[in-house]
Amino acid sequence: MPSVKYPYLIIGLIGGLLFIPFLGQVHLFDWDEINFAESAREMMETHNYMQVQINYQPFWEKPPLFFWMQVLSMNIFGVNEFAARLPNAICGIVLLGVLFHIGKKLHSERFGWLMTLIYAGSFLPHFYFKTGIIDPWFNLFIFLGIYQLVLGISAHEAKQSPGKHILFAGLFTGLAILTKGPVGLLIPLLSYFIYVLFRRKRALLPIKYYLQFALMVLLTALIWFGLEIKQHGWWFINEFITYQIRLFKTHDAGHAGFPGYHFVVLFIGVFPASILIYRWKKNIGETLAQANFRLFALISFWVVLILFSLVQTKIIHYSSFCYLPMCYLAAYSFEGIITGTYKIKSWQKYSFLIIGLVWFLIASGLPLIGMHPEWLHGILKDPFALDNLKAEVSWNYLLSIPGIVYGIIVVIAFAWMQQKKYQKALITYFVSTIVFIQVILQLFIPRIELYSQNAAIEFFKSLQGKDCYVVTLGYKSYANYFYTLKKPGERKEALYHQWLLREAVDKPTYFVCKSTMASEISNEYNPFVEEIYRKNGYVFFKRK
Repeated sequence: MPSVKYPYLIIGLIGGLLFIPFLGQVHLFDWDEINFAESAREMMETHNYMQVQINYQPFWEKPPLFFWMQVLSMNIFGVNEFAARLPNAICGIVLLGVLFHIGKKLHSERFGWLMTLIYAGSFLPHFYFKTGIIDPWFNLFIFLGIYQLVLGISAHEAKQSPGKHILFAGLFTGLAILTKGPVGLLIPLLSYFIYVLFRRKRALLPIKYYLQFALMVLLTALIWFGLEIKQHGWWFINEFITYQIRLFKTHDAGHAGFPGYHFVVLFIGVFPASILIYRWKKNIGETLAQANFRLFALISFWVVLILFSLVQTKIIHYSSFCYLPMCYLAAYSFEGIITGTYKIKSWQKYSFLIIGLVWFLIASGLPLIGMHPEWLHGILKDPFALDNLKAEVSWNYLLSIPGIVYGIIVVIAFAWMQQKKYQKALITYFVSTIVFIQVILQLFIPRIELYSQNAAIEFFKSLQGKDCYVVTLGYKSYANYFYTLKKPGERKEALYHQWLLREAVDKPTYFVCKSTMASEISNEYNPFVEEIYRKNGYVFFKRK
């Protein structure tokens, strides 16, 4: 493969085209997107940038680094969906450059391009940079920390000084802690501990480097932890740590799942890369750094997958770090296919076909279901979901065309695989998936949002700037804070539900619930509340 001039500039431009356009075309989604954006907005309202808040009450689930990014973005672009999601779009651009750099440094420029293509051309990895959640930056910092640790270990084995790499490993690990908490340290430490079991004495470093790593992690983490303790004492930090422990023991409401949840998510969601990650044995002529990084990629993948399969809370992005080692291992397989040192197995060929056709069925079938929601009436048992289907959404048969085209491409690429044109087939899979993702994001996500939450959010937005109370009943949401632009100084929601429902109120008061609770609320709080209207599964009440 000939060398490309200005590869990082090209990657930056491509990343910008993939991740930045249309960031603000749909509302933020409950819970996480709105939760994090609202915490950033409340930082701006209160000028309290050290303690994360939600509804102007302490929110000790997350450290503040990602919220600081969102605050910066909102100060430039305003409080809106685009600004909330822009930090992750930037992360996507940076990550593609990082993947190219790592692939080029460890292997070759071709390998770097393969890593970049594979990550951008897989469903969930690509989609995450269009969101406003914390995990993309968190995963990037952990990955960079592990990469620098690998370089340090490899340098030490080659009788060179690993000091610079160990310090960078500590820096990035500390940034991961500031982004999402102690798990940013747990993943690298568990991975390294298991790595030592495999490599034994060759994996061990002189004690001074462990101290350097620990000191750098501590100094980086103290950017927030230290200042917070100095300014406000230990209370907020104690609550933060207590929450992290509880998260591993119990599941949050609505976030339970079966033990194999993340296996299924990764296999289907990280297609096509997920089909290529099974070449785990070393390559002939593998360098020391390549061997170390391959082993670390394998170990960190299994550490995260098993760790979050054991955690009671099951959320799709908990296993999202796995996308990065999967990308490397898939590129490793792709490189082996090009050089003739690896052959695709029959089950992999058919997996490409089957999972590709699953995505074809989803994309081509969704418009048909949208045009005929009555098809789901015998399948869906949840009355709220059935009410969601009453939303007026414009669908037509032409919207099935992208899915049909993708299905045809999947079949053609499978035929090429049968003819052993593997390189041509794989490039087709990844490039077509990039285009397909962009198309379905623009065509489908805005329509899906009309079913799920749009009715409630439009109601909240209609109350922006009005001096009133807006409360959700019977379900958890952050939308009533963010989309009403709630100001500080109101009585706390946990304290005022009952007096807002039954006692005299000092300003207009509105309640929103799901249709499944409407009768209960009307009966229990009659004659204090009256129904205004209902729409797409949501019912809106006002105090008389």
